[in-house]
Amino acid sequence: MAYPSVDRRRVLAAAVLGREPGVPGPGPEGEPLRAVTGQIRDVSPHLILVETPEGGSERLVIAPWAKAWHGADVTPADLPVGARVVMRTREGRVVERIWADTIRITGTIMSVEGRKDVTVELDCGPHRGRRTILIPYRATGRLRVRHPQFEPGYLFDAIGIRKDGTALAMLPATSQPAYPARSVPAPPPAYGGMTSRISGTVTWADAFDEDERGAAYPMVERSDAGCPDAGVSCAGLPYLAIGSLLQVHNVCDGRSVNVPIVACGCLAGRFCDRCVECDTSPRGRIAELSPLSYVELGGDLVKGCFNAQIGLG
Repeated sequence: MAYPSVDRRRVLAAAVLGREPGVPGPGPEGEPLRAVTGQIRDVSPHLILVETPEGGSERLVIAPWAKAWHGADVTPADLPVGARVVMRTREGRVVERIWADTIRITGTIMSVEGRKDVTVELDCGPHRGRRTILIPYRATGRLRVRHPQFEPGYLFDAIGIRKDGTALAMLPATSQPAYPARSVPAPPPAYGGMTSRISGTVTWADAFDEDERGAAYPMVERSDAGCPDAGVSCAGLPYLAIGSLLQVHNVCDGRSVNVPIVACGCLAGRFCDRCVECDTSPRGRIAELSPLSYVELGGDLVKGCFNAQIGLG
C-alpha cells in the first residue's frame, strides 16, 4: 500500500484535528536568508557558478567579507572546482558563507582501529545504516578530548569533509555523552505538549536529500516511522506524526521557520547533550534539520547546533 506524501499527511492531520495545516517556510523575523546547494563549476574571488541538484545553474556574487570552510577556513576563491557546497546568501544572490564537501558523522561506535590515522565504524541507526570513517592523525587529539569513551557502544558526533570518497572526521560536533547509546536518561516526568514551545538543541544531518528542506524528529510513532528505535528522548517531547509541520525558532538570532517532519530522528533522540551557542540550552536534541533548513535559520554547519524552541507550525 502506498503511503500519503508528507504534504498530504499534514493536510489530513490538520483536517482531523480541526486546525489549519500551516505553510512551510520562514517567519517574518529578520532579513530573509537563503540556502543554495550545488557543485562548483567555476569560482573566482567575486563570483561562483554552481550546478544545482535539478541540473540547472546559479551564478552568485561572493561578498567581500564572505568566508568558506573546506576542512579548515579557506578563501572562497581557493575552493576546488567539483566540490559540493552549501551557501548562505543575503539579498537573494550575495553569498556570505560557503561550506564545501561538509558532512556530519553521527552514530554509535561499533569498532575502532589504528593508532595514528584511526578508522571507526559507526552504526548510524536503522534508516542510515553503517558508516566507516577515517580520523586523520592531526584531528585525533581534538576528537579524543571531546570523546573520552572512544570505544564500542558509545555515541560519536563529528563534523568533517568527504575527500576522494572517504569520510574524514575533522572537528568534534559535541562533547560525547557519558552514557552508552542504549542508556539514554529518562525524560522529565511531565511536559506541556505542544501547547507551548519546548526548548532544547537543534542540530543538522547530512542524511537528507541534497535539496531537501525538513526535519527529523525523535518522538514519532514506531509504526508510523517503521523504526524500532523511535520514541526515545530525554527532552520530554510529545509524539508527532511524519508530515506534521514543526515551527523551529533559533533563540540565537530570533529567526523562525516552519519545516515538515520528513524522517525519524531516533539517533538524535539518544543525545542528551546541550548546545552552548548564545547561552546554554536545556538537555536533549529536539530536532535534526536538513542542511538547507539549518542554514536558512542562521545555523553554522561547522558549529553544529543552536539553542532552539519548537512548536506546531
